[in-house]
Amino acid sequence: MEVKEKLLEYLFFLSGISAIIILLAIILFIAVTGIQFFQEVGLSEFLNTDWNPTIKPPKWGALSLFAGTFYIAAIAMSISIPTGLLLAIYMSEVASSGVRENLKPLIESIAGIPTVVLGLFGIIFLAPHLSSLFGIPLALNALNAGILVGFLAIPTIASISEDVLGSIPRDFRHASEGLGATKWQTIVRVVLPAGMGGIFASIMLALGRVIGETMVVLMVAGMVRAFPRSILDPVSPITATIASELPETVVGDLHYQGLFALGLTLFIVTFMINLLADIILERYKRRFGR
Repeated sequence: MEVKEKLLEYLFFLSGISAIIILLAIILFIAVTGIQFFQEVGLSEFLNTDWNPTIKPPKWGALSLFAGTFYIAAIAMSISIPTGLLLAIYMSEVASSGVRENLKPLIESIAGIPTVVLGLFGIIFLAPHLSSLFGIPLALNALNAGILVGFLAIPTIASISEDVLGSIPRDFRHASEGLGATKWQTIVRVVLPAGMGGIFASIMLALGRVIGETMVVLMVAGMVRAFPRSILDPVSPITATIASELPETVVGDLHYQGLFALGLTLFIVTFMINLLADIILERYKRRFGR
């Protein structure tokens, strides 16, 4: 029996080490290729607004791509944060146990919807309605992409925030209500402030999900590399730019390295966001001893 336990222990250890080694190898490969680009082009040109690697001389300004990513992320978070928080509050503080047990899996199942299906929905259904509403010829733009990506981010905020609110000791609520506060006053002034660390962590995780989304934005963002002036302009966010241009590049050339530089930058941003979320969530768990 002890031999079997030792074998299982070694197997799990090797599995964990293998995952770490593979992750580090991927990071190293992206970093080495991306750094080669910065050595040849320089950071100053990378921070310009014109990205057009196919002209002579090529343009390597990535700010327009970052702007497209920012527009989509801002729209998505403005939709997912209030919707996710309201759903979390309803499930944790208002809904009956039966409703909560059925509603939460339904919300979490949104994350399992194939993104290509959402992209088709954005092209066939959402784009014509946005075109009619805003009087624009073709609504494949930042607004269309932001709405769909925001829908995808709702389960992350709703599910994690509901877990956070549910982990807050009931004594907090009883003490507030014993002092004469109503249920909604207790939610707003006691429960939400107590769970703000975990809620913030859920928002950060959702933001990482939004920034890293590829298929939806590739299909409905419009893929125009000009610097966007409004949310109604077509944009080419970083993820979609990498996905659309990488098959056309020659391995090892400057365009290839430039796309890896974009990927390295995006990786650093999402890594910092997820790290911040993990730190905040861990502090929250220690605060309540859970």
